[in-house]
Parts: sequence; C-alpha cells; structure tokens
Amino acid sequence: MTWFLILTRRTPNFREEVVGEHRAYLRELAGQGRLGLSGPFADGSGGAYLVRAADLEEARQTALADPLYARGASALTVKEWQTVEPEAYRGEA
Repeated sequence: MTWFLILTRRTPNFREEVVGEHRAYLRELAGQGRLGLSGPFADGSGGAYLVRAADLEEARQTALADPLYARGASALTVKEWQTVEPEAYRGEA
C-alpha cells in the first residue's frame, strides 16, 4: 500500500453542513486503517488528507466517494506521495 495525498479546495457550492459527512467518511477510512494525517487549511480554502491505497486509481475512487466531492462542495486533487520517514535524514551531512 502506498500513501496518496488528497487535496480539497472549496467550491462556490461549499456548505458547512457537508463537513460532518466528510468527517464521518474520514472516520470510516481511519477504521479501515487507511487514513493518515488530515485537516483543514488555516485560510479556510480547503484541506488535505492522506490515504493508503493499492494504486492511484483506488486512491481516486476513495477521493470521489468523499461527500465533499460527491455533493459538489470541493474540487479534489489526488497525488501519489513518495513519503520519506524522518529517520532517513538522520546522520546525513
């Protein structure tokens, strides 16, 4: 499984009530062991979350099922993220 970064950007159709549905969806992903870090941007423009998926297509399908997207509240970008653990940088000059 690989990490994928899902970036959300609010659309003009954004309504605050969809946030509860979005959080419920994230809880579901967390329960499956597929959710990493998540949270909104401080400027209120959207947010991001990390999901584990087998491939880019699975990650895209996961993002498209998010109520933020399904209800037209946010546009999404999905990127495969080749993460590096901090330990990899210890001892480098």
